[in-house]
Amino acid sequence: MDATEIRALIDRYIDAYNRKDIAAMLLTIHTEVEFSNISMGVVNAHTVGVAEFKALAEQSVALFSERYQDIIFFESGENTAVAGIKFRAVVAIDLPNGLKKGQVLEMDGRSEFEFRDGLISRIKDIS
Repeated sequence: MDATEIRALIDRYIDAYNRKDIAAMLLTIHTEVEFSNISMGVVNAHTVGVAEFKALAEQSVALFSERYQDIIFFESGENTAVAGIKFRAVVAIDLPNGLKKGQVLEMDGRSEFEFRDGLISRIKDIS
């Protein structure tokens, strides 16, 4: 994949994420996708395969009444990319970690991507 194809694929993935369109998200990822979310150095979510990714995505949709990722910087290499992300979300329900319904979350982070067969094969979200 060239840099233009990589950026277009990531833009499709982020757009689907922002619209909470899980079916469209799944069209951008490899069946053997590996996903990790790391917050403050701790892995708080990890999936392997499209079924586990879909289950996590479906669970996550219910947590936020709004959510939005904006790419603030982007770099790509051969079958890899890194996107700086500005994240904003509104909590939909009271959560066990102390977040309350209506609370606004804003944070900066980065997403690291790898690609195989023209699709996203690994996503690591770090904040």
